[in-house]
Amino acid sequence: MNIAIIAITGNGARLGCRLRDALPESVLYLPPKWVGACTGPFTPFPGCLRELVVLLWRKADGLVFIMATGIVVRLIAPLLEGKDRDPAVVVMDDSGKFAVSLLSGHLGGANDLAGRCAAITGAMPVITTATDANGLPSFDMLAKEQGWAIEDLSRVKTLNALLLEKGRIAVVDPTGHVEQHFCGRGNLTFHPDFSAAMKSGAQGFLFITNRSIPPQLQNPALLVLRPQNLVLGIGCNSGTDAEEIGEVVLANLKRQFLSIRSVRCIATAAAKRNEPGLSLFAEKNSLPVIYYESNELNAVASPSPPSPHALEAIGATGVAEPAALIASDGGRLLLKKVKSGNVTLAIAEIQ
Repeated sequence: MNIAIIAITGNGARLGCRLRDALPESVLYLPPKWVGACTGPFTPFPGCLRELVVLLWRKADGLVFIMATGIVVRLIAPLLEGKDRDPAVVVMDDSGKFAVSLLSGHLGGANDLAGRCAAITGAMPVITTATDANGLPSFDMLAKEQGWAIEDLSRVKTLNALLLEKGRIAVVDPTGHVEQHFCGRGNLTFHPDFSAAMKSGAQGFLFITNRSIPPQLQNPALLVLRPQNLVLGIGCNSGTDAEEIGEVVLANLKRQFLSIRSVRCIATAAAKRNEPGLSLFAEKNSLPVIYYESNELNAVASPSPPSPHALEAIGATGVAEPAALIASDGGRLLLKKVKSGNVTLAIAEIQ
């Protein structure tokens, strides 16, 4: 976690030094006048505090302010975007009595950061998120811990509120992680499929799935968490644009009733490393691309016959299927190679 520690007083500078020394990947920022109050490295900010915060807002995963809460609120208010995008913000008084989780307690990690700051300095951690205050897990923390994408962030609030009110929540979770996470806490019931959950009479619903949800199952109290367990194996002709690649991918995901929110990565041949269309498609969808040399692709047994075109172009018997299978660590092919225009696509599921 990339952490920026900012102090503006002499006591704050000394407290910041303790935090900097104990928090890996942290940088301490101080006004130059406090150089004598700090041992060890720090970054001076001769300009105004507001300019520093604007600069750090996008760069840091977490910010620890050692100053009054009111100052911090006024500084960060114009910068707020959303709980899934804002960094963790913790505020400490310069006497080190309290470590307050101010912003992005769950998804940003401020609750955890406040606890770490408190443990280092002997301060009291102040956590005000309702689930934590009541000793309950939360659905957004579950998603963060498992690396699952949240389909609709507004539904987290709905489900967390039901959890606090002891409302019944029907869960479909083939992974088993929800039951482990909650350990009997909360009024959760577990069901084998979507239909059974919807017929259960529950007030809320939690589905852990890479499948698209049929319209008849949509419900304002349904939270869908997406495991990142799909791999797109993609081959394309040189010069294929991002729009064509996107059309092929989305059309085939739809046919397979799969969500792009569950895609972990794109896998392809090393020869496509500088393919602009593929790179742009990956960037637009925030997906990493894994590249494999032809000898790696040829070492995988694929269900489809060898491709004369790929063999002639890059010396590989295929791209989409073997790349998907390698990247999924020998997972299951949900979609065997299909060719559409300039694009070949295969989809594998990580087991």
